[in-house]
Amino acid sequence: MILVIGGAGAGKRGFARSLGYAENEMTDRMETDAPVLYGLEEIVRADPEKADALLEPLCRRELVLCCEVGSGVIPNSRGERVFREKTGRLCVLLAQRAEAVVRVVAGIPTAIKGELPCARC
Repeated sequence: MILVIGGAGAGKRGFARSLGYAENEMTDRMETDAPVLYGLEEIVRADPEKADALLEPLCRRELVLCCEVGSGVIPNSRGERVFREKTGRLCVLLAQRAEAVVRVVAGIPTAIKGELPCARC
């Protein structure tokens, strides 16, 4: 599994496409078996208490894409703080298990763990 992180609109899905994944191979739903899952932060936001149970199913994906949510002003809302904490901790566990972690900024991928993957090697 490769974890891809970056800001909203940073080019994470474009990076997945550059690796040879088609739109029909990408999903934002845990219930499918598509190799690429994007929008992990929104899946956690929907039910932060179930975040821990996502680890094993996510590790079976080829790519997991998640927006960075921990930067900026700390939210006043307890729910928003819990969501950010759960998302961050899940990403830490995913990064530990990932063969590579890629951060995408302005469409430019940078490997922060492992090597940048090549197109469907």
